[in-house]
Amino acid sequence: MTSIISIILFLNFLFLSGLHIFWAFGGRWGSDSVFPSKDDNTQAIMPGKLPTIIVAFGLFGIGAFYLVKCGLISISLPLWIDKYGLWTIAFILIVRAIGDFNYVGFFKKIKHTKFGINDSKYYSPLCLALGLLTLIISIQ
Repeated sequence: MTSIISIILFLNFLFLSGLHIFWAFGGRWGSDSVFPSKDDNTQAIMPGKLPTIIVAFGLFGIGAFYLVKCGLISISLPLWIDKYGLWTIAFILIVRAIGDFNYVGFFKKIKHTKFGINDSKYYSPLCLALGLLTLIISIQ
């Protein structure tokens, strides 16, 4: 069961990583509603190419970490990453789902923007689901 959950998590993070690479090299699909703003008339300051690529590699690394933890990839990791990595990822994802009480998460104040609507429908539930699945494999 842990292997199936790990593969599902890897595929999710692989998709998210690929999407960030797509955006870094000029892709526009979905990019108009992935960054918070005060209202739909205020243009959000989008990160540049390098930060977007860094996020893409981070997301891919997290996905690969799941495969390492379930034994599908065999590499040795530092003890602290091996011991606390899944807990840290789960914590980050669940905190992201809860949000900053302003722009992101289930408890945000600004809900009427394109981002706010997508965050409530897709991004926060996805983060919560990924965080809970990570908790499930971290306790096994």
